[in-house]
Amino acid sequence: MPVSVPGRRSVLIGVPAVILSTFALGACHKAVQAVGDDASLGDPKAPVKVVEYASVACPVCGRWYREVFGAFKAKYIDTGKVYYTFREMLVGDATEQSMAAAGFLLARCAGRDKYFPIVDAIFQGQNDIYNDPRAGLLKIAQANGLGEKRFTACVNDAAALTALNNRVQNYVTVSQVNATPTFVINGSVLEPGYHSLAELDAAIATAKGGK
Repeated sequence: MPVSVPGRRSVLIGVPAVILSTFALGACHKAVQAVGDDASLGDPKAPVKVVEYASVACPVCGRWYREVFGAFKAKYIDTGKVYYTFREMLVGDATEQSMAAAGFLLARCAGRDKYFPIVDAIFQGQNDIYNDPRAGLLKIAQANGLGEKRFTACVNDAAALTALNNRVQNYVTVSQVNATPTFVINGSVLEPGYHSLAELDAAIATAKGGK
């Protein structure tokens, strides 16, 4: 029987200074938040809805993304069988939270068409980014057409950070999500942690059978 790898516990960051002290290079500039509360892929009319609560700095989330997401996307999202929604969480210690928050602020600031490419790049380079978060995220920003000045503005947007914290607070208190990754399939919550494609296949089959 497959065994899920436990996820990361969720801890909210309460002060924008966590980001500002790590990434600031000078004066802050207001960044445009171009993505709404949810970022999704696939056909909204798909029979199965999969919601993943995850952090781009969560090692378990990164492992799942690198090992499973590609096959999951090809099998379910690209074929119109699943509508996938990614919801941002902040977990771990202050360093992990800071990296995740900066990554999410960058992805949203870059615009809707850049959101998932940036999230993908962060997950793929997660281990290296841990060593120097600012340099790693700046490199991703530049690869997606954002210069250093724009990058600095994005990750220092206090209003966007407040909005991120509010979303996470809602997921914790209303949706009762307290670990990452957490998958919800047609309203059914899986045990938080790493799930193989086989486990997701079974959960999706159950969800479809219940329709």
